[in-house]
Amino acid sequence: MARSCGEGYVPLMRTHLLASTVAVLASASLAAASDTPIAFKQLPASVQAAAMAHLEGGTIKGASKEVEKGQTFYEVETLRNGHTRDLLFDAAGQLVEVEEAVTLEAVPLPVRKALEAQGAVLSVESVTRGATVSYEGVVRKNGKRTEVAVAADGTPSKP
Repeated sequence: MARSCGEGYVPLMRTHLLASTVAVLASASLAAASDTPIAFKQLPASVQAAAMAHLEGGTIKGASKEVEKGQTFYEVETLRNGHTRDLLFDAAGQLVEVEEAVTLEAVPLPVRKALEAQGAVLSVESVTRGATVSYEGVVRKNGKRTEVAVAADGTPSKP
């Protein structure tokens, strides 16, 4: 049985369009991802020295190179007192940010209330940037996990 020109063409076209769309989205997400895992010994010497100075009894679990808005940073993942603690350094070895896992009970009451208002709190990190401390929590509501960022006074902030 001979097929006419149009038979089977639309489903095939949809398949190709879907495959193309998936490929473009995958490429875009890879381009947006700027974290590259690297070995600690591959970090600039200034970053290695700074990380060792800020280790405070912790152990190094990993490292990565990050590019944010054209600026290069290095993150050193550590484990201290049974909690994760990530140190973010600029290329010169200056400590830019510390993210540390904390218990919900350890955060200020306004932060706890703000996070609990968003759903069941699964985890919390304190984020110290300079003299400013904020908090990021992962909450679950209606089966969905969401990251919520709040300032120390409980007001919403950017993650």
